[in-house]
Amino acid sequence: MKMNRKVWLQTSIASLMLAATGTAGAQSSELRVGLIPSEDAQAMMRASQQVMEQLEQKTGLKVKPFVANDYNGVIEAMRSGKIDVAYFGPFSYVLAAQMANAEAFAIPVSKKSGQSSYQSIIISKKDNGPTSVAQLQGKTFAFVDPSSASGHLFPKAGLKGEGVDTDKYFSRVIFSGSHDASIMAVAHGKVDAAAVASPIFQTAVAKGHVKAEDFQVIWTSQAIPESPMAWRKGLDADTKQKVAAALAEIKGLPWGDRGVLNGFAATNDAAYNVVRDTAKALNLDLGKMK
Repeated sequence: MKMNRKVWLQTSIASLMLAATGTAGAQSSELRVGLIPSEDAQAMMRASQQVMEQLEQKTGLKVKPFVANDYNGVIEAMRSGKIDVAYFGPFSYVLAAQMANAEAFAIPVSKKSGQSSYQSIIISKKDNGPTSVAQLQGKTFAFVDPSSASGHLFPKAGLKGEGVDTDKYFSRVIFSGSHDASIMAVAHGKVDAAAVASPIFQTAVAKGHVKAEDFQVIWTSQAIPESPMAWRKGLDADTKQKVAAALAEIKGLPWGDRGVLNGFAATNDAAYNVVRDTAKALNLDLGKMK
């Protein structure tokens, strides 16, 4: 039976926040799932509701989803045993693997694109915004979160490769907290440009939040591996098998900014070495990023 959306949101948030510890190593009747905040918490909950319901039905486990205020909130929740599985961004996953014993096991596959990767883009307003990287000098700029791959790590590394030191190049830099917030910051003239994930920008356009013709893309990154689902390594083997099998079968349902799903494909930790290499190129100490 489908849950009332309001009740689902309220009970899901409350139940996870009240849970203090997990049952590491022991099979449980519930599955606590963390979600990165690409949108505000309630929007993220709504966007993932149908998938969470299917996951519950297919595994027979009581699924309790949770969206933290920022990327590090999800990492900390896994580190402290408050969640069992999480949907991370590529860079937040790398941090979680190092700090929270997380292990990537699946990636969403978009029915429309069939891709297992995406790109970061830098956007500006078309009417009077900068039209090139050179014109970004002295402008205001928005990154998403220090732990965001497409909203910070890859654009920072890409710009560095073009001779741009983002710590000095802009007149002011902000971290907006979410891709949607960065998009709206550009739309409302609060910043001159922003780095965001291309699928999230496309979704914002599709939802009518912004108009594509009002923006221009002035920079595009190399391919970034898709955001992974990861579990605690200490999660029991039976639960891992149930979750992986269930996610592979979930098709035809919306999954946030990734659109309609064609299931979740298998992945592993090694697929994110490109993210680690990018962090090394920036001389980032992953141990100090949290």
